[in-house]
Amino acid sequence: MTGADNTAAYLPLLKDKKVGIVTNQTGILSTGTHLVDYLLEQKIKLQTIFAPEHGFRGTADAGEHVVDGKDTTTGLPIISLYGNNKKPKPEQLTGMDVLVFDLQDVGARFYTYISSLHYIMEACAENHIPLIVLDRPNPNGGIVDGPVLEKEFTSFVGMHPIPLLHGMTIGEYAQMINGEKWLKDGAQCTLTVIPCLQYQREMAYSLPVKPSPNLPNDQAVNLYASLCLFEGTNVSVGRGTEKQFQIYGSPYLPVSAFSFTPVPNVGAKEPPYLKQLCYGEDLTGSAKVHQLQLKWLLKAYQTTADKTKFFTPFFTKLAGTKKLQQQLENGATEAVIRKSWEPGLTAFKAMRRKYLLYH
Repeated sequence: MTGADNTAAYLPLLKDKKVGIVTNQTGILSTGTHLVDYLLEQKIKLQTIFAPEHGFRGTADAGEHVVDGKDTTTGLPIISLYGNNKKPKPEQLTGMDVLVFDLQDVGARFYTYISSLHYIMEACAENHIPLIVLDRPNPNGGIVDGPVLEKEFTSFVGMHPIPLLHGMTIGEYAQMINGEKWLKDGAQCTLTVIPCLQYQREMAYSLPVKPSPNLPNDQAVNLYASLCLFEGTNVSVGRGTEKQFQIYGSPYLPVSAFSFTPVPNVGAKEPPYLKQLCYGEDLTGSAKVHQLQLKWLLKAYQTTADKTKFFTPFFTKLAGTKKLQQQLENGATEAVIRKSWEPGLTAFKAMRRKYLLYH
């Protein structure tokens, strides 16, 4: 049972309060009803919807500017928390008694919903508004893997010194942000996490709704962290196809049995290599991964036509360190690269333990 379904735990906290809500298309109950509609049915005084990257209905491209507006169904004002307004302004929170946060995360550092969480918590701390986080399972379970972000590479796709896969639910993660005093000036927000019930971390969890336009199914969600590093290279991850984050390829990889040609679609109006033939690999039938996989990145780098054109500056932001690119360029094996992550992962796991809510 998700935090949103655990209604007895949070409805009393909202009664007779003016409520703001941070959510999108993933904020649904097991009945299929959206949380916004449910709260209105319960006569909760919703004031404003705050929507993260991809918008309230979850249809905008990655990084696309989403304009503020009104939800056509409920008439509630929608404020976009992306682009220049990543953090709610004091005037956007005026008169609110409490904020509710309900977004489905996928457990990867560069998935920006945890960055939105950071800014929401910061705004709540500064404006003395309590925050209620409705927890949801992490579909990548307890996988903790990858390089830990180094402070100088902080960005919206990596705000905290954590590995690429953090192995926590978003509620646990909120507790970590507060506990480690990662908010500006070490501020802490008044936080209540409404936990999932009967949940264990290693349970398989299939997302009932796409968390964003280019994560269409469980396979994409599972491969996302491993393939997203390609977004900092000249290799496509299948944006502009129906197999986003389940395939990879480029015009610069060797001719092979598998190819694809990106065209505009929902979530990718101008995909990389629009209408160009890309060769690569189809991973739709590959086994579930239980760690960050580097083999596809290594293979693509080793076989690309011109290695000097493989990486873009964005790769360092995604990796959270310069070392990974240097290791790849220097011909390091996967075993050597993984070994270099161990001290950071050990330290992170020790810190993480303090904030876990589930076994």
